Amino acid sequence: MTTEMMSEAALLPEDKIEFYELEKVRFVVKDGTGLDIAYAYEDLVFSDHALFIIQFDGQSSNYWNCWFNHECNATDRLSLLRSLATSANLNNVQLTYKGTYEISQPEGKEEIILKFTEI
Repeated sequence: MTTEMMSEAALLPEDKIEFYELEKVRFVVKDGTGLDIAYAYEDLVFSDHALFIIQFDGQSSNYWNCWFNHECNATDRLSLLRSLATSANLNNVQLTYKGTYEISQPEGKEEIILKFTEI
């Protein structure tokens, strides 16, 4: 068995590594809102100031979900969403507004908790 065959055999289908187009997200966010990306973790990409999160849907690299911080007022949320959707559409991406999220950090811990509320 060659090294390549062993590498392929070592990865089970459920262990498939998913690669996301972070640079494309960065471009769409910057183009649509003027904001930068603050942090990326697994399938989530956080905007500056945690105003919104872009989430890869896991089915296609051209379908993204968008969650807004529950503290972002409705007028700003709508304006940002329109700008993001326009930029995404120009870059062959379907952006779907999914709802809001809350972020918290347990006292004394170096972790965050995200609570998503779907519309």
